[in-house]
Amino acid sequence: MIKMKGPGVNIGKNIPNERDLGPQPLVDIMHEYALKPHDLVAHSTEQITHKMVQRAMKGRRLTPHVRQKIVNALMKATKQQFSVADVFNY
Repeated sequence: MIKMKGPGVNIGKNIPNERDLGPQPLVDIMHEYALKPHDLVAHSTEQITHKMVQRAMKGRRLTPHVRQKIVNALMKATKQQFSVADVFNY
């Protein structure tokens, strides 16, 4: 058996993943308005996918542009005003 040493050998082991930020306020808002990921995709005038919405709900780190697309779709679906800070806690 070969034992490897050096930088990068233990990547991903016992190190918390910085991309997973836990459930976001988006989940509570969607539950409050009885929305499903498909509802956001259907109400969006921009190109968002079901996968983007699922990742947003799970707390995967998204680009600022994608976060804004999710917020825009949420505002159209609920007819309420939200900021990115209301929907995401990172």
